[in-house]
Amino acid sequence: MFAQVFDFDGSASEAELREVVTRCEQLKAQAAAAQARATALWAEKRRAAEAEAGMPLRRRGRGLASEVALARADSPARGNQHLGFAQALVEEMPYTLAALEAGVLTEYRATLIVKQSACLMVEDRRALDRELCADTDALAGLGNARIEAAAAAITARLDAAAVVQRKERAAASARVSTRPAPNGMVYLTALMPLAQGIGVYAALRREADLCGDGRPRGQVMTDTLYHRVTARPAETPVPIAVNLVMADTTLFGDDTSPGWVQGYGPVPAAVVRDLVSDAVADEAAKATLRRLYRHPSSGQLVAMESRARLFPKGLAAFIGLRDQTCRTPYCDAPIRHHDHATPARRGGKTSALNGLGTCEACNYAKEAPGWTVTTTDTEGRHTADYTTPTGATYHSTAPPLPGPPPARRYSVVEGILAIDLVSRDAA
Repeated sequence: MFAQVFDFDGSASEAELREVVTRCEQLKAQAAAAQARATALWAEKRRAAEAEAGMPLRRRGRGLASEVALARADSPARGNQHLGFAQALVEEMPYTLAALEAGVLTEYRATLIVKQSACLMVEDRRALDRELCADTDALAGLGNARIEAAAAAITARLDAAAVVQRKERAAASARVSTRPAPNGMVYLTALMPLAQGIGVYAALRREADLCGDGRPRGQVMTDTLYHRVTARPAETPVPIAVNLVMADTTLFGDDTSPGWVQGYGPVPAAVVRDLVSDAVADEAAKATLRRLYRHPSSGQLVAMESRARLFPKGLAAFIGLRDQTCRTPYCDAPIRHHDHATPARRGGKTSALNGLGTCEACNYAKEAPGWTVTTTDTEGRHTADYTTPTGATYHSTAPPLPGPPPARRYSVVEGILAIDLVSRDAA
């Protein structure tokens, strides 16, 4: 069946290829609708099973959003969005679901409609659904912005007070984040109330208008932002207090393996060497070195364990450097918790092997009934297997340290010596 749907060859005409592209887009929309129906039914069955088992109402459904995200090979942080989208479509917005099934709406445009209607009561949400999507012919040709604007306009007309309350609640979601950019740059993003954001941008523009030292306008704005936030001029070296990890061979120029900066990711060797050399040369900056040992064959960190219930500071720092981001599969969120894979209440050790770096949401999700996490260490490769209540298992492997690939052959004595040195250092 699928071979016929997706089958085409190099002799196809442009018109035939256009039909293939159109057909695939319609199939994606239909698949999204089926996925939403299955997700909503899954949630219904989970609630029923937990109610029959006598689970308190406030604990029902815990961890399901993470299961949904894993099944979709997506970050668990998006699980609530997928689950809420499915339940809204199936239970409250039949016309939007029908338009999605017919391929008139894409999944993204259906998501925009659901998102704009999220603040409405059920009756008003159904009214929006009927007004906007009952006539599928009226949806033809509408792009993302027009779909979103139409849904927002209907929402404001049906319940203006709910829209105002949503904007007030949005202030609590203010945040600052970073993501890598090409050529050793980084995108620094701030989500803040409209007036504040416009005020910050206006102040930076004003500074650029007044500056006449020849620097590009964008550089003036970024230098000003850095100076006002850190109280350090942009031209002074940055203190290396950012958990910059690199191989000693890279530091001394013997290879060009990238380094790794916590909260950013891989950084070219030349850039990390410049960061270190600038900080060392500046008397006001502070740069410290800490020895880390990696397994000779896997390239991952090797470390120790503790008898304490909570992870000691040094062991927690080690786990953070080893895991880099949340260890749940597909989750790239920053590490917020250092927790036991096998809980301490079940005899789990406070050790590097049993320890995991996780974000807050993933840590709570794995504590829900039916979840198990098993860790193994094979030739220095730390692996965690996540098994969900439905029996699916997902694998996560800690990334190797920066530096050249480990030698294929190594001395057993050298491997034992490295591990022994770490154990002594931990003691």
